[in-house]
Amino acid sequence: MSGRPRAAALLAAVAAFAALLVPSAHAAPPKAPRTAAHAAPPKAPRTAARAEPPKAPHTAVLDGTRLQRTRARLDRDPRLRRALADLTARADGWLDQGPWTVVDKPRPAPGGDVHEYLSQAPYWWPTTVPTADNPWGCPYVQRDGRRNPEVDSGTDRQDAEKVFDATYDLALAWYYTGRRSYAEKAGQVLRTWFLDPATRMNPDLEHAQFIPCRYDGRAIGIIDFSQSYTSVLDAQAILATGAPGWTARDRAAMGEWNADFLGWLRYSDFGRQEGAAANNHGTFYDMQLAALAYATGDTALARRTVLDARARRIAPQIAADGSQPQELARTRSWHYSTFDLVAYTRLAAVGRHVGVNLWGYTGPDGQNLSRAVDYLLPAATGAAAWPHPELEFHRYAAADVVHAAADAGDAAAEAALPRLEAPPGGDLWALRPAAEQLDSIAG
Repeated sequence: MSGRPRAAALLAAVAAFAALLVPSAHAAPPKAPRTAAHAAPPKAPRTAARAEPPKAPHTAVLDGTRLQRTRARLDRDPRLRRALADLTARADGWLDQGPWTVVDKPRPAPGGDVHEYLSQAPYWWPTTVPTADNPWGCPYVQRDGRRNPEVDSGTDRQDAEKVFDATYDLALAWYYTGRRSYAEKAGQVLRTWFLDPATRMNPDLEHAQFIPCRYDGRAIGIIDFSQSYTSVLDAQAILATGAPGWTARDRAAMGEWNADFLGWLRYSDFGRQEGAAANNHGTFYDMQLAALAYATGDTALARRTVLDARARRIAPQIAADGSQPQELARTRSWHYSTFDLVAYTRLAAVGRHVGVNLWGYTGPDGQNLSRAVDYLLPAATGAAAWPHPELEFHRYAAADVVHAAADAGDAAAEAALPRLEAPPGGDLWALRPAAEQLDSIAG
């Protein structure tokens, strides 16, 4: 998932706590961290909508039945109330933002269609000062792990991440509180980005992670969506349980967009190239493909994708000791090791819906998902330093994948949970038990 804000100021926590108690107060920034405010858990929000709880959502990654059971326990579980305070603080922060659209970028993607998604390769930098004859400062060179700040302006990448995060936070907050404003805002964000003819995004990624003066788009850019779009699929499923303002027409139109996007992922040249990647790009591609297939009703494709990931992904990409050699070779080896496991654990969650236990697979050299998570535990718990290159180490980045392993029965991961560092914005696993990428980096 896109990264969450890292500020942890007490003032933000108090403001977020106030927003929970007074629904009209929306001053809290999205995903504001809450730490010191947890001493006295707030009461769970009460609204008329909670009298008739929605059904279990048909989610692709999250366990809808588990969400429904969690919702029923909110009033009597202080831990859940604390997590709900964090979640609603995030949701409140989105109410006065957006909606966002691909058509408002300063210049369109190559070809001139404003409805085409456009992003720029994050680790590529100009080598000369821009001039009238060379406005980009070409040629560009790669600096792995070092993000070029110009990629955050002039393209759709930042807005897309806001769409993903906002719809997920708002849909979950509506499901747990019944507050109409959350559902209506989520619907507005989805319609503007994906559905309204004047503002919609075309269902392809032909111009993702372009490199000025080199490429108009790259297959590698599919990760712009594969790392987070599955949370949007789950948001749609949550809203489909009866959210006000999210109509049958909206659901049908989103289903069509998802089906078209799935077709592009399967049959385009970029989709085929990304599917052949032997690192986290390939894992995320499989995870997105399986989730989209499941969400659009192609359970056979979803099941086949998860099954194939055993010999195609786990066996060659995870070593016997649990390390991930392709990710350890990066300058951000900790980030990418946890990042790849976000994809694996979410793919395993899709597998649960189609009768495949990906956690139960062990490769010919003993490699499996539990061993890969266990490889991270010394650094994740602070017991030992991470022994590989890392430009910006954040211990909390492993929190969600450790939770996922513990849920899957990994005893070492279960024992490590009390020693994890809480991510900025609080630990939301109890409310949305599916891994997100918790440290902020793109690409």
